[in-house]
Amino acid sequence: MNNHYHQAKFLLSCPSLKGCPQDYGYEVIFAGRSNAGKSSAINAITLQKKLAKVSRTLGRTQHLVFFELDKHRRLVDLPGYGYAQAPKHTKQQWQKNMAEYFTQRQCLAGAVLVMDVRHPLTRLDQIMLDWCIGVNLPTQILLNKSDKLKRGASSNALLTVKRKIEKYPYVKVQLFSSLKKQGLDILNTRLNTFFGYVD
Repeated sequence: MNNHYHQAKFLLSCPSLKGCPQDYGYEVIFAGRSNAGKSSAINAITLQKKLAKVSRTLGRTQHLVFFELDKHRRLVDLPGYGYAQAPKHTKQQWQKNMAEYFTQRQCLAGAVLVMDVRHPLTRLDQIMLDWCIGVNLPTQILLNKSDKLKRGASSNALLTVKRKIEKYPYVKVQLFSSLKKQGLDILNTRLNTFFGYVD
């Protein structure tokens, strides 16, 4: 595996589109429910245990967090969605910020949607996927925590999601485990296509 992602470093955090870095180069977002293991997936791909902060409080992070790979490439950790305790106005503001980011950010090059393999494609996951599809954004779905299921059950979950997305050629799905480092090579290869890396 090459080390494009191992050199990632924190760049900045901002609550809305206004504070984002200059709109150029390539950005790949990581999105998912608050308990899907999104931050752990970022830490796994970068081989840095504390790069993305893993919160025990669901939905605690409400900012866009940018990690720089080089001057032209960034990973973006989106706020976790599905935080039931958040006030209605907070949820509405989050939806507004995300809608602006998806429709106005020109450097957006790809998306990684992190889902719990035991509960894939929830209603909120589908909303996020629809946003990606709506702007023709190449998307990689990670069915995370695959180590929590037996092989047969995880394979069934993978097949179910594959069937639901088969009409979208730029959306792919894989099994993944941040804990066991399963699926890193597959994710690494897809990220390379998003970022335009040529080995």
